[in-house]
Amino acid sequence: MAVVAVDSRARESFTTFFQDVEPRLRYALIAALGHERGREATSEAMAYAWEHWDRIEHMENPAGYLYRVGHSRGRVRWRRPRFNPQPAPGFPEMEPGLPEALRGLSENQRITVFLVHAMGWTRRETADLLGISVNSVGSHLDRGLVKLRTALGVRNHD
Repeated sequence: MAVVAVDSRARESFTTFFQDVEPRLRYALIAALGHERGREATSEAMAYAWEHWDRIEHMENPAGYLYRVGHSRGRVRWRRPRFNPQPAPGFPEMEPGLPEALRGLSENQRITVFLVHAMGWTRRETADLLGISVNSVGSHLDRGLVKLRTALGVRNHD
């Protein structure tokens, strides 16, 4: 077995990056792929980041790049990708119709609704991770919320 020497600066910079990015990446991939596949895709993306850290650390948007790495690997591994939300351990109770309503959203709508409303991300943070514009996040978010309200029978009281 070969032992790879890693300089301490690279290890420290990756550790800092991992602590900042991994939770956000995990939430986004879980929103995209479901709990089990999202967690696996996150692990694969972060392992990829470590293996290619010398290149990735200099990217303008490494988290967005790793989102796409995890997303594509998560889709390739599973023949028929289907969002199947299962409450994760430690998550609060939710509206019983919400999982089915979320299945009715497009992937981008589901991810933006989840990240902005459930996780409290800003539209800018969401846009950066997904590699899309803030305006696109707003469009996906608005359309997703309309579909959710309709599916759950919620009316706005303007």
